[in-house]
Amino acid sequence: MPRPRRLRRVAAHPPVSYYKPQGIPLRLLSHAVLSVDGLEALRLADALGLDHDEAAARMDVSRPTFSRLLAEARRVVAEALTQGWALRIEGGEYRLASEENGPLEGGASGCPLDEAGHENDPPFAQGE
Repeated sequence: MPRPRRLRRVAAHPPVSYYKPQGIPLRLLSHAVLSVDGLEALRLADALGLDHDEAAARMDVSRPTFSRLLAEARRVVAEALTQGWALRIEGGEYRLASEENGPLEGGASGCPLDEAGHENDPPFAQGE
């Protein structure tokens, strides 16, 4: 019997649950599913530019697990973009950083703290 999977730490829920090509009704599109923890891996590695060791630590997983999660997320996004599919963001095995007993490396919002103790790297900042 395999051991239970460890829940991955995610800073926040994504602000939207679908992305789709413009001008095509969603009901007419095929879709790919990107997990919430996969989106978090993309955010940490590609949007914030963290190396895999630091990103894995923020998600509370091993570096090899982070690398596999990131590779799968990139595959799903690439397939959706190249096929003209909608991208649905849902599921995954994760927990919100804000739902933990106390802030691990971040404040109440789940944002990590810098060396001075100030929040930075707002998850899924709007309008950027």
